[in-house]
Amino acid sequence: MPSESPTLQLTRELIARRSLTPDDAGCCELIGARLTRLGFHLEWLNCEGVTNLWATLGSGGPLVILAGHTDVVPTGPLERWSSDPFVPQIRDGVLYGRGAADMKSGLAAMVCAAERLLARGTLSGTLAFLLTSDEEGMARHGTRHVAEVLRARGIRPDYAIVGEASSNARLGDRIVIGRRGSLGCNLRVHGRQGHVAYPHKADNPIHRLVPALAELVATEWDRGNAHFPPTSFQVSNFHSGTGANNVIPGEAEAIFNFRYCTESTANGLKARVHAVLDRHLQGYEADWWHTGEPFLTRQGRLIEAAQGAIGEVSGLTAELFTGGGTSDARFIAPLGTEVVEIGPINDSIHKIDEHVIVDDLDRLSLIYERTLTRLFSP
Repeated sequence: MPSESPTLQLTRELIARRSLTPDDAGCCELIGARLTRLGFHLEWLNCEGVTNLWATLGSGGPLVILAGHTDVVPTGPLERWSSDPFVPQIRDGVLYGRGAADMKSGLAAMVCAAERLLARGTLSGTLAFLLTSDEEGMARHGTRHVAEVLRARGIRPDYAIVGEASSNARLGDRIVIGRRGSLGCNLRVHGRQGHVAYPHKADNPIHRLVPALAELVATEWDRGNAHFPPTSFQVSNFHSGTGANNVIPGEAEAIFNFRYCTESTANGLKARVHAVLDRHLQGYEADWWHTGEPFLTRQGRLIEAAQGAIGEVSGLTAELFTGGGTSDARFIAPLGTEVVEIGPINDSIHKIDEHVIVDDLDRLSLIYERTLTRLFSP
């Protein structure tokens, strides 16, 4: 039986650590030990129980970051998994386990790429790892916190590669070069409870909230652009009523979210929403949360290096993609950094029987290595 590659071995070791968000479960210590042997300086920027590792090697520019997260989402019903999600197993050339695709295989591929790169000689620049255990949860004390520390120190990374599962059908068929922003709101509308037979003695908040939501749903917020679809508005939750069919409720609540492109701003969207609400409602509360601005990486050396590496390894011309949800790239890009996301096929992420193709592990690591080689070349 052939021996396993270093990338597969490290992926297995990481999956075996039960790092349910925001628990790192020793993943960063495992990676940190390998980086220490390479000569990296390790700095722990932990915050509010979240593990954050900032590791650097070299000096001067360019400063290139390899970024990712060690935390994983909950498994869901264990009885629906074909095998224990934290006991990695290979079946028919596929590695199964929670985090296999999102994103412990990406982390392992990055570490092994750095090991091979440094075995060939010293760097003409600085290589850094930015690892966190707070990406799958609230993402308040992870990469966001580290980015704030870097900004306060005046550190401006040149390039960053985030190892999120970005590929669609084949490894390397997509490079994520941007993401939409995310803006959400908990909206509470106050009325006056009463009997349905005496509506003049009550104030039904549903009757006032529904027309406001209808107008918001019908609004064109922008038309998008060449890189992003139009901004979308979605109501995700609506709550009201006492459970009785003869009681007018005293309060109604709606939760909605914008995924917005670079044609809109968070403040602009808020102002337009409040203009609609003020026309329809009295006595409401809007609790906003903003989890990231949209970003778009310009066509430059990073994208060219990544496309070139993918072309050599996978034989594909990678699509430049801006769809999907959010990632920690949204915290790195505002530092003035060119950011891309490159990782394995994303079909199984967050699902039962999450998996990654074994043969893709070494190829992904080679893509990272060749991308770094191009970025550190004069």
